[in-house]
Amino acid sequence: MEREKATLSVIRYSLRTEKTYCYWIRFFIRFKRMLPPATMADNEVRQLLEYLTIERRVAAATQDQAPNAIVYLYRHVLDQPLGEGW
Repeated sequence: MEREKATLSVIRYSLRTEKTYCYWIRFFIRFKRMLPPATMADNEVRQLLEYLTIERRVAAATQDQAPNAIVYLYRHVLDQPLGEGW
């Protein structure tokens, strides 16, 4: 998470965005039972989004916010971009 925060600060994201992205990244890791994000990819991200949409019935804004945070993690922190659809 420290690497995530440092990367967000360099890009000058707001503190609120930083906290929100960190929340969704932690949520993702817990959702996948503490698997390291570097070992996961597209399929796991899709599972999270399906869970949020179908099971939790989150708002459309949340459906946009969660994947943005996860894509940011993979693209800018892990240097491991997700597949084509992201």
